[in-house]
Amino acid sequence: MDENTRLLSDTSGRPFDGFGKEEETLYSPQYLAINAADPKLSDNAATFEDLVSERTRITTPKFDDGLQAPVNSSPVTQEVEVKVKLYKRRWYILVVFGLFGATQNIMWNTFAPISAVSEDAFGWNDGTITTLINWGPITFMVTNVFFSWVIDVKGIRPAVVSSMMLVTVGCGIRCISSTPPLVTWLNHIGAALNGLAGAVAMFGPPVVSSVWFGPHERTTSTALTIVLANMGLAFTFVVGPILVPDRTNPNCTNVKNNESIHMTTYTSDLEETGCSLYFNTSGTRIAEERKDIMFMLYGVCGWSVFLLLLILLYFPSRPPLPPCLSASKKRENFLVGLKTVFRRGQFWLLALIYGVTQGVANCWTGLVDVILKPYGVTQKQAGWMGFYGSLGQMVMSLIVARFADKFSRHFKVLILLAYVLGAVNVTCFALVCVGVLPSSLAALYVTFIATATILCCAEPLIYELTCEVTFPIGEGTTNCILTLGNNIFGFVFLLIPTLPHISSQSWMNWALLGAIVVAIPPILLLKDRYLRLEVDEHAEKKLMRKQPE
Repeated sequence: MDENTRLLSDTSGRPFDGFGKEEETLYSPQYLAINAADPKLSDNAATFEDLVSERTRITTPKFDDGLQAPVNSSPVTQEVEVKVKLYKRRWYILVVFGLFGATQNIMWNTFAPISAVSEDAFGWNDGTITTLINWGPITFMVTNVFFSWVIDVKGIRPAVVSSMMLVTVGCGIRCISSTPPLVTWLNHIGAALNGLAGAVAMFGPPVVSSVWFGPHERTTSTALTIVLANMGLAFTFVVGPILVPDRTNPNCTNVKNNESIHMTTYTSDLEETGCSLYFNTSGTRIAEERKDIMFMLYGVCGWSVFLLLLILLYFPSRPPLPPCLSASKKRENFLVGLKTVFRRGQFWLLALIYGVTQGVANCWTGLVDVILKPYGVTQKQAGWMGFYGSLGQMVMSLIVARFADKFSRHFKVLILLAYVLGAVNVTCFALVCVGVLPSSLAALYVTFIATATILCCAEPLIYELTCEVTFPIGEGTTNCILTLGNNIFGFVFLLIPTLPHISSQSWMNWALLGAIVVAIPPILLLKDRYLRLEVDEHAEKKLMRKQPE
């Protein structure tokens, strides 16, 4: 046994018939799947004693032929040793899953950073752009429960493989044509297929962490997976405007009293403004725009095919040995767990906190180009703003997650601090936009990046705390409902711009502020419990007591 493999003991308390056959087997000496099929679950939250060890139950032993043994046959308590091991390949699994999430994000946010060019090339408007993004939350709700069942019952491999196939097919469909109106329908279909895969991409990170990582790595690994997924967003903000430059002549943007006039009508009047044109005719300009967009879509499609092949080659549902004792414990039956989680008040507080704020914040970040376009901010400037915001999210998420792993049981305080600071920054951003605070590009950069960075760092904390307070319900079950709220509020947020008579986008900033304010009281009411962590810490202490001094 190598140094990374340890034996953790657990008392099963299962009766033994004395004739060479156990009536039930709770643990395998090797590994029990994280996917449970145990139909027994108390209506009340499990206590620490219930989770650390199964209680001895007095039952009548049976012979192999089914006849009852003598009444005086006494049950005995068995202590079963479970081997645990941390595999180096866990980092490969994390990276591959993170790249899957990044690809799904690239598909989801393809057109928001290049909204001006897309609208000019295909005759779209802001409503079309937000609808393409809104397909994510809409179709997420179709497959949410299904993929939760797949993860908790069949394992994470079939969920990831099928989801990556949906993303790849969606990418391919978008590459068929660039001619309106067909291009519009193809992109809607592609966005819908990509949205179907969003369920696994969103609530998969804590499942991967639970199956592959140790108790003091889980928050960090969840944050790393989310960071890799956010790299997809950063990619769209920077690479999108580079591959698809704004050919509607940004030099012809006049800013006066926070109003922007984009002159895209190519007449002799433009010559009087002193603007330099990229093309003299709109037909040539539009042809080049479509060519640029399709080149980018071909690249994304090629990458998605490569990643799908990588996942098909190697992406197991679990390691040969569990990383810790809690990973070896059976999770509850999917349907029973799904019903029971509805009776957990602490879970619903977390669902409200995460759903309202992160649902609005994720969409708000992706629409930075749409939000700032009325204030004279160019597509390229907004792209860099979104990129730096994503970069800040990555760095801050890792710092906070590592702190949470090193100093456990402080999740509530960290989440509250992130939301309070987020509310302050989004208020400043909104006031800069409307001119109450001194208006400048630098002020917009600072306040937007700070808001996006601070709010995002709370996401892995909420994921992991949800797994802790609902243990031993399966991680896929709990996080499926958690992310459902996120997508419902995101859907409503993205639906508003498609309504008639909604021209100004300043309401988006105030909507985000309102979402943060609504989430703060539930955070104060939250009683953070660490049931899963207590199981692992108890096992580690027991192992240390057994080791010779």
